[in-house]
Amino acid sequence: MKKTFIVNKIDIKKMLSSLNVSPGSIEAMLSIIEKSHRHVDAIAFVGMLEKLGIKSSDIENILRRIGVDDTRIVEIFNTLDEERIEATFGKVAELNVE
Repeated sequence: MKKTFIVNKIDIKKMLSSLNVSPGSIEAMLSIIEKSHRHVDAIAFVGMLEKLGIKSSDIENILRRIGVDDTRIVEIFNTLDEERIEATFGKVAELNVE
């Protein structure tokens, strides 16, 4: 079951600023979100936060502040991990059996 969470850009800026993310990085992230018509799925959002160097525990707190429950947070991180594993194994080797 999908659920939509609405977050104000000002709130995102405040949360990220409190974690010492540079204003330029915050604006770059918001620009990416803006280009996607201000919609981003939670997995992509968490991926963006990780690229900014934010710790998992801080990302969990951000998600909680915008109303995501703990069960869904675990699902988001698990899905992100699974996507990384699939991407890695898809790139590692080519196998030919004769």
